[in-house]
Amino acid sequence: MGKQKKARKYATMKRMISLRDQRIKEADRAKPKEKKKEDPSAIKEREIPKYPSCLFFQYNTQLGPPYYILVDTNFINFSIKAKLDLVQSMMDCLYAKCIPCITDCVMAEIEKLGQKYRVALRIAKDPRFERLPCTHKGTYADDCLVQRVTQHKCYIVATVDRDLKRRIRKIPGVPIMYISNHRYNIERMPDDYGAPRF
Repeated sequence: MGKQKKARKYATMKRMISLRDQRIKEADRAKPKEKKKEDPSAIKEREIPKYPSCLFFQYNTQLGPPYYILVDTNFINFSIKAKLDLVQSMMDCLYAKCIPCITDCVMAEIEKLGQKYRVALRIAKDPRFERLPCTHKGTYADDCLVQRVTQHKCYIVATVDRDLKRRIRKIPGVPIMYISNHRYNIERMPDDYGAPRF
């Protein structure tokens, strides 16, 4: 019988000796980490997130006309599909003046979608839309919107994205605008504001 060929393993790393190994000279050897003993009598400090003063339980006192609405990328795309004028439909939903706001991240996301979504880009560049500059790293729009809404509770978030809706529902006092039956609807909005919900 011939010698059996050994199959070469891919992506295998060379084995390296540990820096704490006895074979390494003592001067070059990594020192073991010393654990600090915790003093049981010391007062433990915990940082508890401050509850926003604008909230009265779940009721957000900062909400009121004119409404500032943070618009997501897919909300614009679905509005075009449903042939809805963004600003007019928002006003029909809330019975008040609405100012759609678009962040730099959302704008970058629409620009990345390319030529197919040029209508959405044109709508986003509408002078009636308020542009909000972003100061954080990265251009992931969902994180940007969630972070902005957590800091400032004066916005309504307009989105059709299920994951983003789920994340925003965990933040108290932030209403969500979505599209259903070829019109805009709103959830978690106090009943004394806007149109009746269906």
